[in-house]
Amino acid sequence: MDADTPGAHDPAALTPTTTRAGFVALIGAPNAGKSTLINQLVGTKVSIVTHKVQTTRALVRGIAMHGEAQIIFVDTPGIFKPKRRLDRAMVDTAWGGSRDADVTALLIDARKGLTEEVETILDRLAKEHGTKVLILNKTDVANREKLLKLAVTANEKVTFEKTFMVSALSGDGVPDILSYFAEKVRPGPWLYPEDQVSDAPMRMLAAEITREKLFERLHEEIPYVSTVETELWEERKDGSVRLEQTIYVERDSQKAIVLGKKGQTIKVISQAARTELTEIVERPVHLFLFVKVRENWSDDPERYREMGLEFPR
Repeated sequence: MDADTPGAHDPAALTPTTTRAGFVALIGAPNAGKSTLINQLVGTKVSIVTHKVQTTRALVRGIAMHGEAQIIFVDTPGIFKPKRRLDRAMVDTAWGGSRDADVTALLIDARKGLTEEVETILDRLAKEHGTKVLILNKTDVANREKLLKLAVTANEKVTFEKTFMVSALSGDGVPDILSYFAEKVRPGPWLYPEDQVSDAPMRMLAAEITREKLFERLHEEIPYVSTVETELWEERKDGSVRLEQTIYVERDSQKAIVLGKKGQTIKVISQAARTELTEIVERPVHLFLFVKVRENWSDDPERYREMGLEFPR
């Protein structure tokens, strides 16, 4: 909260009549930049970012404070044509997050424009109720004439209340979005403590960070159905944290790839994850990674519950 914001230093002044809070759902095709944007809006990392499509699986909520408004951003899984059960669960989750929000923001990669996936989203979004806004991302690398044409075409298909042009990577245009959403959420008490940036448990965030490093290292070799679970989070007497995580793959050949020759690959993944986790929890982290084969885990209802997804029948 800014120092010059009314009530910034006086908690008693922040009554339900002055504070605001609400949910904003970010939807879009895979790799539109939703995770990058939500991290910018919140001001810290709450959602993993990789070049691999469909890495966001469940609803990731990032919490931003702007003046007296608390905005809970929901980073939804990318909306695409589902082929498998896990795909269907992710797409259903994305649309569910949109329906439950005060505002739905459609993010479009301005360089790619109106792809088939984006067209499909626009068609369905036109039938949905509620406030909708359009965010064109990657405007720093897109042609201005193309941007304007894209904005006009999208607004012809869906009634957007507002159109924003941003660069999620650099943060250009992000303050304008925050100001707008701060006005759109409803009057009422904050839903989370002022200093909380996500409602995801640290165990889940830690697993997601390791999954991000896994995909960054093995972008081509490992299918996105691979998953990571935090089995142990132990606070130690010396102030450090001991973490034990298991990387689950579906075949022995994938396990060999993750381990690498003489365990070198998993060592690199572990070091990268540990470095980032140490920054986030602000204390030493002892990370131990294990790799196990769990065949057909993507057909197991329990795995879906752990990821915050509904198991599609």
